[in-house]
Amino acid sequence: MIVIGGGPAGLFCAAEAAGSGQAVLLLEKMPSCGRKLLITGSGQCNLTHGGNISDFFSKYGDHGVFLQSCLRKCTNRDLVAWFTSRGVPLAPDESGKIFPKSRMASDVLSVLLAECREKGVEIRCSESVKEVRRSGKGFFIRTGKTEYESGSLVIATGGSSYPLTGSSGDGFSLAASLGHRIAPIAPALVPIRVGDYPFADLAGISFDGLGFFLFRDGRRIREARGDLLFTHTGLSGPGILHLSRYILPGDTLKISFLPGLTDEILKKDVVTRIASSGTKQVKSILSGYALPGRFIARILELLGIPADLTGAHLPKKARDELIRHLSAYPFPVLGPGDWNEAMVTRGGVSLDEVDPDTMESLLIPRLYCIGEVLDIDGDTGGYNLQAAFSTARAAARDLAPG
Repeated sequence: MIVIGGGPAGLFCAAEAAGSGQAVLLLEKMPSCGRKLLITGSGQCNLTHGGNISDFFSKYGDHGVFLQSCLRKCTNRDLVAWFTSRGVPLAPDESGKIFPKSRMASDVLSVLLAECREKGVEIRCSESVKEVRRSGKGFFIRTGKTEYESGSLVIATGGSSYPLTGSSGDGFSLAASLGHRIAPIAPALVPIRVGDYPFADLAGISFDGLGFFLFRDGRRIREARGDLLFTHTGLSGPGILHLSRYILPGDTLKISFLPGLTDEILKKDVVTRIASSGTKQVKSILSGYALPGRFIARILELLGIPADLTGAHLPKKARDELIRHLSAYPFPVLGPGDWNEAMVTRGGVSLDEVDPDTMESLLIPRLYCIGEVLDIDGDTGGYNLQAAFSTARAAARDLAPG
């Protein structure tokens, strides 16, 4: 069998398949394998997440159902046991993310490569695949150096994020050339650029558990909660990254900086606070909501409310505008960040054409698609690497002789 792609999914699949008796050739276009893996989690490699595997199903947007079978067959606990038994101890951080204890992605890559060597996988780097096509009962593969034939083919080329690591979307064109439909691709787990952004100089300020409301053509299409980080050019933080898979240019993202308080509830609360502390400045009254002082000052500035204005002198119209900005601040979306900022890819090989138990193509026997080349993107926290390893094992087990 031939595996195209030397990232975590490709290496894990190759090692597992070779361990069951398959002769495996892995082709990697870059001079070395696992270049994107080495920068995962800022080089610390957040491999998976703690908790019950059923908690993972909701972490992949609308596509978690597809992954349920392979996640159950290769769970987070299975993954921890696999690496730990091979000399790479793992440990969770306070949020449940699981890393190598060394916090070095290179340790993860080293054990994957060692496992491939031990099981007899032949790895050929600097060999970019130019063409794949059906050939009799198998596949013809043409690279920049030579040609191969194989009875089984695994596409494990990753997505399009961080293209300098070799993850440039090659697998999409290869799968398409074999007849597979490719769901439109776009950057995911990526910051959002917004128009008329007024918080550039507040970059670094973060908020916990805010409410996000996504509008398209004036209609609310999705809502979520999560953490927010102001950047120099727009919005980031885990909540924004997770929501980014649904956001398109031209959308409006409204953010509640006081989640749980509707306009009406907030209005009553502000009126009550002003009535009891009308001699205080508005900024002092707002500080009771535990909002960052610099953010409060900027909101007042944007609304033209003098910094020294007292609550008793705050006009009703200005008060209502203030409440609206705190409960549903509108950010016009210019678009997501680019591929060099995206952690993963949205879109890919259509899941309707892949067997969720084995990752085998439903169109072409003995063709398998695994990892990020599939139309799957998970939340931050180790969910994408877990999906890569779980889909890789599903394919390897189906490819096992007998």
